[in-house]
Amino acid sequence: MRIVVAAKPDADQPWVADAAIGLAKQTGAEVMVVAVDAVELERLAAVPRNVFTQAAELAAATMSRRLAEAGVPVTHAVLSGRPVDGILDAADRHNADLIVVGATTRPAVAERLLGSVPLDLVKRSSRPVVVVTHPS
Repeated sequence: MRIVVAAKPDADQPWVADAAIGLAKQTGAEVMVVAVDAVELERLAAVPRNVFTQAAELAAATMSRRLAEAGVPVTHAVLSGRPVDGILDAADRHNADLIVVGATTRPAVAERLLGSVPLDLVKRSSRPVVVVTHPS
């Protein structure tokens, strides 16, 4: 079994990693952690592109380290572009059986304006998507 876990570049989500660890241990799955830098927003930001890429790399490495420390076979990748497209592409390339993603943390108004990665994944994915909510 193969699981793709989406790491959110601007947030540490250890509960998502813990859920992936549980699923991987139950199924013997390999895990690929994917972080997408969302550089299409770069035109609207006053920071250089590498800031987005560095945030994505940090998120992917942090989540991968947590999985590896739990004994889960894991790799990670950082992709450029739109998050939903990148996650779906990675799931296709990795031949994933499942996608794991954290629930949105945006306020309702921002979610309506900017969209929701987890919801868009559920709508567009041809494979199962597990959305993990924050434990509190």
